[in-house]
Amino acid sequence: MKKWLGLFVIVLMCGIMCACKNDGDNMEQQNIVKVYYMNREETAIVAVDYALLSTDKTDAVAEVLNVMKREPEDNKLKASISSGIDIYSCRINENKLIIDFAKTYKDMPPTTEILVRAAIVRTVTQIEGIETVEFEIEGEPMIDYAGILVGAMNSGQFIDNAGTEINAYQEVTLCLYFANSDGTALVPVNRTIEYNTNVSLEKLVMEQLISGPGPTEGNPTVNPSTKVINVTVNDGTCYVNLDETFLTQVYSVNSEVTIYSIVNSLVELDNVNKVQILVNGESQISYRESMNLNTTFGRNLDLVEDKPNQE
Repeated sequence: MKKWLGLFVIVLMCGIMCACKNDGDNMEQQNIVKVYYMNREETAIVAVDYALLSTDKTDAVAEVLNVMKREPEDNKLKASISSGIDIYSCRINENKLIIDFAKTYKDMPPTTEILVRAAIVRTVTQIEGIETVEFEIEGEPMIDYAGILVGAMNSGQFIDNAGTEINAYQEVTLCLYFANSDGTALVPVNRTIEYNTNVSLEKLVMEQLISGPGPTEGNPTVNPSTKVINVTVNDGTCYVNLDETFLTQVYSVNSEVTIYSIVNSLVELDNVNKVQILVNGESQISYRESMNLNTTFGRNLDLVEDKPNQE
């Protein structure tokens, strides 16, 4: 009896060891990719690990795009590809994935669209054999809100604005542009502050402009009640989405001075070349009936009257 019991224990242990080995092999064989979702505020994308089932390149693309349409388990996140974004087709040309969307894709606010674009590109380029992604709108190459051809994209083009991976503080010196005494020109000021690195530098610039200048830094340019809805950067263009309070000016400042206080301050950042200002996601708006916001603005030094002053 003891002999048979011992033999049974040995067989049982072998079975357990084999099962554990197989489970380990299966885990090693899983292809884990990061699927990018949006946070509820639509200000950042967040990566969530996903075990890819498909091994074929085309099937894998279809799989992750379908996953991105589903609501994630985390209720702080939302699907990156909403029900209003229809994909007509996907095709692969060598190492480039071409996605053709319905024209309703362009109905998104620019700041949301850039996050959707970043989420898709960052997700699908993890699939072996997909290096770049190109968007089409009903068969035509996609043109962005600034009228520029988007072309082929890779994950490196998008600023990482996940905002959940770090929680540290560091010092930075910003060059901010405020108004002169009569509101007709800009005065640049170097301001050194310590900030939470979970906040993007672009948003930090906007918050500092809205908070206004110090006693010796000139005069404010932006309504202090203005709220920053979101700020995103793509290919050197910073999209600043503000609430409608921005349109109500409470200071005696020229329209150009207000607009270029924002533009010049943001363009001082290394990754920003141009700026588009939106109000509640809309660009077909005039600021104080004198400046059309449906365009991208570059740096304007003609309005600057002084050299930067150190705070």
